[in-house]
Amino acid sequence: MSLSMQASNTKLTSTMLTSLAQPLRVARPARTQVQCQAGLKEMAQQAGKLVAAVGLSSLVAGGAQALSYDALQGLTYLQVKGSGLANTCSVIEGGSSNLKDIKPGDYRIQKFCMEPTSFTVKEESQLKGGKPEFVKTKLTTRLTYTLDEMNGQFKVDGSGNVELKEEDGIDYAAVTVQMPGGERVPFLFTVKELNAKGTLDGFGGDFVVPSYRGSTFLDPKGRGGSTGYDTAMALPAAGDSEEYMGVNIKKVSPFKGQAVFSVAKYDQETGEIAGVFESVQPSDTELGAHAPKDVKITGLWCSIQPARDTVNFLHCRAAT
Repeated sequence: MSLSMQASNTKLTSTMLTSLAQPLRVARPARTQVQCQAGLKEMAQQAGKLVAAVGLSSLVAGGAQALSYDALQGLTYLQVKGSGLANTCSVIEGGSSNLKDIKPGDYRIQKFCMEPTSFTVKEESQLKGGKPEFVKTKLTTRLTYTLDEMNGQFKVDGSGNVELKEEDGIDYAAVTVQMPGGERVPFLFTVKELNAKGTLDGFGGDFVVPSYRGSTFLDPKGRGGSTGYDTAMALPAAGDSEEYMGVNIKKVSPFKGQAVFSVAKYDQETGEIAGVFESVQPSDTELGAHAPKDVKITGLWCSIQPARDTVNFLHCRAAT
């Protein structure tokens, strides 16, 4: 070996050792603009700020494909098929941001619609001493995550206090997102049995999050909640041990989630209302096999139109 080659190898080895000696730097996940709040009061205040962040123009004009109710009703099946319009809520063409125009009364809402625009998942910090934070995700399932055809009660008193109770409808949607590290997080986006109270600037409450899987679902080893094997371990006597209890004993009990809403736009002529929402709920646990992750969903909730008769009847005009 020549002296020049020896010198080159020595220099290369020195460079490699120097690079290996450098501490490994892990990129800190990007912090989202809206941080998760501990209580509903803080979440309601944050929901009011969401209106300014999203902008009234977004609530009125919506996305590139968002249309008004009349425009949606004028489309044919073939025009809607494969376009993604069925996954959107209708938007308001007119109206104002003066919430005092909403008259007090007891209303019955139908076809209440919620369209998510962002999914984030809370992740433990990769830095020592760092706090958990919500990170952006990538949607891996189809465009079928919008909640629609919901109905319930909507009350407004003279002081501007409101109460919203969800009763029925397409109030859940199975969604899977992928985190920056590649981990996929399935969850059931829902607002089942929502009972939200507060003011028009921000009202919120708890809702029920059903199990992602039903009690009759069988895992790859044939274990289920109400059917299947009790245990599928090589050591049957250890099936009830604490180590294997989480995967052997399936749990289908529901969890609790929290959501806040804020009204940003109201059309007094048609009664249509537009606003933003933010909810935090647990992810799937594989029937109790592992701990759930916190999932934050932000988006727009659709307009409401009262029927023009003597009865206070709210009708949310959404895409069908």
